[in-house]
Amino acid sequence: MNISKHIDYSILNPIATEHDVIELCHKAKKNNFNAVCINSCYVPLTKRLLDNSHVKICAIIGYPYGSASTSTKVYEAQKAIEDGADEIEMEINLGYLKSRNYIAVLKDITDVRFSINRTPLKVAIEIPELNKNEIIKACEICLDANVDYIKTSNGFSKSSTTLTAVKIIKKTVRDAIKIKASGEINDYETAIKYMNIGVERIGTAVVIKMEDKTQQIKNSKLYKQYIGNKAKTPSDVIETSRAFSR
Repeated sequence: MNISKHIDYSILNPIATEHDVIELCHKAKKNNFNAVCINSCYVPLTKRLLDNSHVKICAIIGYPYGSASTSTKVYEAQKAIEDGADEIEMEINLGYLKSRNYIAVLKDITDVRFSINRTPLKVAIEIPELNKNEIIKACEICLDANVDYIKTSNGFSKSSTTLTAVKIIKKTVRDAIKIKASGEINDYETAIKYMNIGVERIGTAVVIKMEDKTQQIKNSKLYKQYIGNKAKTPSDVIETSRAFSR
């Protein structure tokens, strides 16, 4: 399964340089990834680099913990779209959520939602910082705000995304909102596990490619049996070798 069209190739490091962004865009085009996610200041540069390509530009706003004022997020989102962004990814206000000030959380998201019209909006809810009830509440707020994607985390927290947390999100939003999983998803096998439970996008800072069949063979039980045949009798070795050569 080719998952390149499900990959959001990201560089969210606050000290990312122009050279880093150039390299990111080059790899994204080479691997035909869905989008690149970059700090909003780099949207103009990214627009020039990805001109005439199918790779989308996703600008991140309010990172890393959503504590900027709503008006600041609105301006940043609108400016990013003006500069060429195709999607907006914002961070939920974790302080408001932890304070159970749910009206403020909803207003924060809906103000950004209304300000960018039909531009796809992703909201990172930062599951490593939340308990189960808080994850569910964050999802319910995102449903009310009519967002397009819920993102699991931005990678700045103490731990990473889990399959269990994604299942909680999926059970809450069902098919009303798409899910983007991010955080220590750095290989094909892990990415597939998340996609199998309903994840639509994978956020990663590494190039994930479809596993090579040769590597799959080397990881197989039969191959491991074959290379460990020194401990076997000659007849066992012949039988295993025949099986492997089929």
